Amino acid sequence: MNGWIPLGLLIIVLLVLISLFFRFVPVGLWITAYFSGVKVGIGNLIGMRLRRVVPKMIINPMIKATKAGLVINTNELEAHYLAGGNVNMVIDALIAAQRANIDLEFEQAAAIDLAGRNVFEAVQVSVNPKVIETPIIAGVAMDGIEVKAKAKVTVRANIERLVGGAGEETIIARVGEGIVTTVGSAAKHSIVLENPDSISQTVLRKGLDSGTAFEILSIDIADVDVGRNIGAKLQADQAVADKKIAQAKAEERRAFAVAQEQEMLAEVQRMRAKVVEAESEVPLAIAEAFRKGNLGIHDYYQLQNIQADTAMRESIAKDEKTAGDTVISE
Repeated sequence: MNGWIPLGLLIIVLLVLISLFFRFVPVGLWITAYFSGVKVGIGNLIGMRLRRVVPKMIINPMIKATKAGLVINTNELEAHYLAGGNVNMVIDALIAAQRANIDLEFEQAAAIDLAGRNVFEAVQVSVNPKVIETPIIAGVAMDGIEVKAKAKVTVRANIERLVGGAGEETIIARVGEGIVTTVGSAAKHSIVLENPDSISQTVLRKGLDSGTAFEILSIDIADVDVGRNIGAKLQADQAVADKKIAQAKAEERRAFAVAQEQEMLAEVQRMRAKVVEAESEVPLAIAEAFRKGNLGIHDYYQLQNIQADTAMRESIAKDEKTAGDTVISE
């Protein structure tokens, strides 16, 4: 009985070692690669483990590439994997490019993938052009009428310019700029509505795909419509602004006139005060004339009579004026 215990422990240790061996050494993957025509050794697979490379992420794409007739070695795939690239997507892109007779090398595809672009989608767009739809773009013709247009841009990926080339946002921005320029140069908005194809022709002649990752095949105006009367609105706004300016100037003149009126009233009060002051000196002057003998009592009474007569005349004239105003009002 005691002899079976060491034997059981030995069997367990052997099973553990075998399990670890098959876990660390991908024998199944090596068999699949061998029968798929991929010449890779067990030592190479073990080396991948030691280099922190997942073997299936290299061998499976390698099998696809070999079956497609591509000549690629595992070192290139490992280098791209360690650089953070998507090995499987690069191989799919190379296979698609080969089927479409597109000249695409592994180094170029790897550079495109590392640049953050979907290289497989780029090959697909190069074979099957895609349509980019712009948002509604508004432009104002010379007659002040707003024209709204929406365009559909058919583009094809340019493999040579995928690294460093601008994306779809730049295409949309440039097409929008071209539409605004074309509408703005039209003498009347009706010209644009009658011939919307003139927009696409003018925009195409500008070479908008320069420096981008795409080649523009066509620009089609999907919808064109009349918007607001911008010219009339600007004139109305200008009229309102002119009115406010005129009102402000009129208020300024009114305030100036009121200030002048107040100044004149103050001046009248000042002159009246001088008159009152002068009148207050008359009795003093008469008294002084009496003392000096320049004015007699007869002269004084005659002055009093003249003043009384003047006051009576003023009273009669005032009553006649009041009576005349009453008759006119009746």
